[in-house]
Amino acid sequence: MRFKFGFIGAGNMGGTLLLSVAQKLGFGQVCATDHHPEKLQTAVDVYGVFPTDSKTLALNSDFIVMGVKPQVMAKAFDEIKEELSVNKDAVIISMAAGLSTSDIEALAGGNRAVIRIMPNTPCAVSEGVILYTANDKVNADAIKNFVSAFTLAGILDKLDEQKMDAGMALSGCSPAFTYMFAEALADSAVLCGLPREKAVAYTAKVLIGAGRMIEEYGHISDLKDAVCSPGGTTIEGVHALEQGGMRGVVMDAVKKSFEKSKQLKK
Repeated sequence: MRFKFGFIGAGNMGGTLLLSVAQKLGFGQVCATDHHPEKLQTAVDVYGVFPTDSKTLALNSDFIVMGVKPQVMAKAFDEIKEELSVNKDAVIISMAAGLSTSDIEALAGGNRAVIRIMPNTPCAVSEGVILYTANDKVNADAIKNFVSAFTLAGILDKLDEQKMDAGMALSGCSPAFTYMFAEALADSAVLCGLPREKAVAYTAKVLIGAGRMIEEYGHISDLKDAVCSPGGTTIEGVHALEQGGMRGVVMDAVKKSFEKSKQLKK
């Protein structure tokens, strides 16, 4: 039996993408394996994903998604090296931080088509960002099929390899920073007397709406200025954020994430 996509590893991120791809492609097009079979149950029951072992998967999949941690990637490839030598045209997809397309190609035995992706957690609600880059062995048809399969997870954007770490520092790490900001907003409203459930609901809607405004209009500073009436309540709050150094702290957070990503390559 031949599969369009095979997923080795169905952890938090791998499992999210597995469900998205299986939903897009339909019954019987996707297979998967994981050391914890219970992680596959929803994919098997709801989307018809075929549970299998890594060797069968590597031998019978057009795209092989390596959803394992960077530190165990070499071991994962060792387990399927014979199957990969037979299934020479399979495209390898890696989501491991710190491992370039050339790193993955070497681990896979060399002379392989490799796509490297950097997804983020909002893929779970179809609002994700998946950054990707590919080596010169990936043809246009493979890119088209890959992009089509992942579209339900969010937007896909191609980057040069050298820009992937910068992109990941923003799209991959900043959901955590955003949740921290959101929690602070909700807590502040509770401090001012608003019930917790309303504070959370309003915060979520504000973030969703603000994001859509940025998508629609693009000029972030203009959007901010439009809310700040002279001598009004918002500019007073903006002043407090500036006094606290919010911009600098946020920029430092993204820069630290970027630097950590670069360190993982060493």
